[in-house]
Amino acid sequence: MTKRNTQQRRHSIIKLVNDQGEVSVDQLAGLFATSEVTIRKDLAMLETHGLLLRRYGGAVPVPQEMTQIANETLSLNKQAIAAKAAELIRDHNRIIIDSGSTTSGIIQQLNDKRGLVVMTNSLQLANAIHELENEPTLLMTGGTWDPHSESFQGQVAEQVLRSYNFDQLFIGADGIDLDRGTTTFNELTGLSKVMAEMSREVVVLLESTKIGRRIPNLELPWDVVNVLVTDDNISPQAVDTISAHGVKVILAPYAQETKLNLNSKGNN
Repeated sequence: MTKRNTQQRRHSIIKLVNDQGEVSVDQLAGLFATSEVTIRKDLAMLETHGLLLRRYGGAVPVPQEMTQIANETLSLNKQAIAAKAAELIRDHNRIIIDSGSTTSGIIQQLNDKRGLVVMTNSLQLANAIHELENEPTLLMTGGTWDPHSESFQGQVAEQVLRSYNFDQLFIGADGIDLDRGTTTFNELTGLSKVMAEMSREVVVLLESTKIGRRIPNLELPWDVVNVLVTDDNISPQAVDTISAHGVKVILAPYAQETKLNLNSKGNN
């Protein structure tokens, strides 16, 4: 079973759980013609990322109330991280903003910057940049559309990037391997590496909850990352480990009030 098939199966499992309200391991194993061990691994991974809840012999959807509270916390944290990262941008900088929900928060912080040149591989980000009152010079990578990351990827995008030099890259990640660097579920990591190669400073934006995730695909090794912007809910040990790789760690305030509301409902 390829990684792509695994991703497709897991997306299908999420849809089945949300549509049916409850699914069993043996039902899923029969439906996808795979072993119960494989299905249990799928359910464990999906629960880790807050996409369902495991129950004996199967899984159920995450209650709507839990999802709403978690999304509020996540949104506030992403906004705080993006705002802190935007403080690193100086007037007249040439920057790359990679596709992603956290990096997209940088766009609204650009109105007070002057003379920016912004490259992106995301149509959504390009449209948001176009709507800015103080519109920067906008560059697009072009390339092959990847529906998984909702961005342009591939050799054409890489060739376009190599035609320029940039001051900064702002990029997200699916996870952090404390020993290796940033990690991703997406197998298409070539463009990320070229983005980093063509930028003098690489700034990674990531919520602290993603630190320590076991994800197989290494995206950017620590030796090409200059700055990590995350929330201050990160453990001191993780900060020390990341700093030891020569990476500057900048902390944004965690959404403490929402965190307390979440804990008070027993959803730790």
